[in-house]
Amino acid sequence: MTKYYHLNIDLNTLTSTCQDCTQLFEKWLGGTGVATKLFAEYCNKPCEPLSPDAPVILAIGPLNIIYPVVTKTVALFHSPLTGNLGESHAGGRLSLAMFESQNHVISIKGKAPYPCYIVIENHEIRIEKAKSLWGFSATSTERILRNKEKGVGKRSIMRIGPAGERLSPLACVTVDSSRHFGRLGLGAVLGSKNVKAIVISGNQSLPVPENRNYTKEYLKLHQTITQSSVMKKYHDLGTPMNVLPLHYRGALPTRNFSQGFFEGTSHISGEAFAENDLVQQISCAGCPVGCIHLASHREVYDPTNHMVKTFKVSYDYELIFALGSNLSISSRSEILKLILECERQGWDIMSLGGTLAWAMEAYSKGIIGKKESMGEHFHFGDSALYLRVLRHISQHANTFYADLEKGVAFCSSKYGGKEFAIHFGGNEAPGYLTGMNALLGFALGVRHSHLDAAGYDIDQKSEEFSSKTDQLQALYQESLLRMIFNSLTACLFAKKVYTPDQIVSCFQALDNTKVTSEYLEALSHRILGLKFECKFRLGFSWDSLSLCQCFEGFSTPQSVLRSEDFKSGVALFSKWIDEDRKLVV
Repeated sequence: MTKYYHLNIDLNTLTSTCQDCTQLFEKWLGGTGVATKLFAEYCNKPCEPLSPDAPVILAIGPLNIIYPVVTKTVALFHSPLTGNLGESHAGGRLSLAMFESQNHVISIKGKAPYPCYIVIENHEIRIEKAKSLWGFSATSTERILRNKEKGVGKRSIMRIGPAGERLSPLACVTVDSSRHFGRLGLGAVLGSKNVKAIVISGNQSLPVPENRNYTKEYLKLHQTITQSSVMKKYHDLGTPMNVLPLHYRGALPTRNFSQGFFEGTSHISGEAFAENDLVQQISCAGCPVGCIHLASHREVYDPTNHMVKTFKVSYDYELIFALGSNLSISSRSEILKLILECERQGWDIMSLGGTLAWAMEAYSKGIIGKKESMGEHFHFGDSALYLRVLRHISQHANTFYADLEKGVAFCSSKYGGKEFAIHFGGNEAPGYLTGMNALLGFALGVRHSHLDAAGYDIDQKSEEFSSKTDQLQALYQESLLRMIFNSLTACLFAKKVYTPDQIVSCFQALDNTKVTSEYLEALSHRILGLKFECKFRLGFSWDSLSLCQCFEGFSTPQSVLRSEDFKSGVALFSKWIDEDRKLVV
């Protein structure tokens, strides 16, 4: 029988323990299921998100590395951005490093007495002083630690930038070269614990059955992933393929979601980036797809002598939307420059881009003025202005710029402009203006994210449903499916490959007959119910959800948005969730 292990790190005492958690995996599958169960124990005595007692829980699933594209690691924490359940997923080499170190779950509590970084090698840990690293960019920190900490196998390096050190609720955690625990402020949580970075490596292995069933399943999956059309689009253009189709549908958020199409789209499309800027494609460990697209970006650092430095910058749809169409930037090089500045600071780009868009509109409406902006004339479409604003934010040049690092919900509550503050549950909106199902997905998801359910996909297939109730039912069913998928910690791009029946076949090929379709169905309800139980313990309520005033009467490709439709959707969804909560209370 496969054994699973939980590494507990106590920063208060600078010690760690490792314990067998196999039974936990048997009951909750892995990944988000196991992490949620552990987080629920913490929720019995909740504390502030940046309290030393608030835990960070990292978990992988039972199929990581064993099958292709099962490459993610899930992080659960108390979000300083929303004040509620925080969940984020990252790729890179992290799941491989946790797998090879045989630490399937890592929990971090307490606060180190000094800035530090954590080194995990198999079940052993070292906590090293990191005062000399404090203040370094996220990009520089990775380079320094990669040279310093060799590890015992394939290393993975998580780290925060200066934004995390400043405890910004927009701070992310960068993983390896270009992956992130992006949303909801995990960077601030690590910063509050005095943790600059975590380096993980291991040289353990887990034998898999040497039988034809496993080989057959692996090869079948590999062939589907690499030779069929199911995942080809992610290799060819990656998620930037969405830019043009969403624009043509009138669903590409532009200038703080004031319209759904952008006149500069042809210049910032996935096709334009691929033709002019793409220099490399890479994959997460255990994935043959190569969906991570890197562009070449040149920066002049000595104009007199024409000295330049070239960077490889990872780009995807959400970054192009957040720093492109939504800020009215139609230059690829300017978008890449803004991405690079955000990467250095360690900001979540979706949240920061949404906050900048709110600030531009607030200035245009007179809600803020030159006193707050320190003489800057805020307006859409000026990348040089945005770069100056980012640097004002990073320096906390005044109270207003320091506040911008706290997100849209905070700023609109303090300064005004709630009617055009685009966020759901405190989390800035992702880039899909397809219709009501997308917005309900953002609002009703456990993370208030487009990754909780494919509402935008349901919008685009709305004619296939006989009623709005059927559409909402599809949103709920997708939420349940993702509980299982995220417990496996597979990449969501492979969702059409790993169907429930295929997941059962994968376990059977590993001689695990306990995982059946019935087991997965029942477990999906329990995990979703437990997540919402955690949210309610942390102060969430259905009444806190509302449709942003600026969307009232807004015409989308699916329908005209109405607050009554939003409210009725919340009411019906809440009944289904309350039934799931009864399974775990």
